[in-house]
Amino acid sequence: MASASDDREAGGLFGERGGTPSTAAPEAPHYLGHRDRLRERFAKHGADALPDYELLELALFRAIPRRDVKPLAKALIRRFGSFAEVLSAEPARLAEVEGVSAGVVADLKLMEAAGRRLARGAIAQRELLSSWSAVLEYLRATMAFSAREEFRILFLDRRNHLIADEVQGRGTVDHTPVYPREVARRSLELSATAIILAHNHPSGDPAPSAADVTMTRAVVAVLDPLRIAVHDHVILGRNGHASLKGLKLI
Repeated sequence: MASASDDREAGGLFGERGGTPSTAAPEAPHYLGHRDRLRERFAKHGADALPDYELLELALFRAIPRRDVKPLAKALIRRFGSFAEVLSAEPARLAEVEGVSAGVVADLKLMEAAGRRLARGAIAQRELLSSWSAVLEYLRATMAFSAREEFRILFLDRRNHLIADEVQGRGTVDHTPVYPREVARRSLELSATAIILAHNHPSGDPAPSAADVTMTRAVVAVLDPLRIAVHDHVILGRNGHASLKGLKLI
């Protein structure tokens, strides 16, 4: 015959008298606490306190609400190199990474577009030559991490305010054709009195090539009789930028 102490032991083991197992609440997934801690660190200390893969985790939370995203964030950084390069990657290349859905691609490209808009807003309605650091930040955000070369022109009015920002051509990994007379034609259409040329080097090295210098001087030669100034030609790369004006090449 079972004693009262036996009943108490049974109750302690099974949760209730009669041998019925207790139904304990399921343990929360480990990544939920990680997400809360990561959000708290971001809120308290900002993006600079987080390595690239953790910042990318934050970006992935909305598209992937019920899975640990740290392995995917690290895989993306390994594949593309940095947070900025992940955002700038072509959608088709992003989709090649296992775990990247159409929703993830859409969120990443939205973040890229937002960053570009913020950088562009910093130069809107401002005298660009006195806001040179903002110009460089905008060009870096827009072009530095692209996988293909692109040639961009900032068209300025007589007060050196931005009239238009246009991509004149996209090329391969190491070449974009530039036609000086087309640059002149578009400058005249927009009534621009000055321009800033920019293109990127997907190799990462922003050092100008001999062809870059020759092309820039050809543009200057065509625009000079039209009294349209070429303020600079900036070359962007992952490892920084080069200014042909600063290097005294134009």
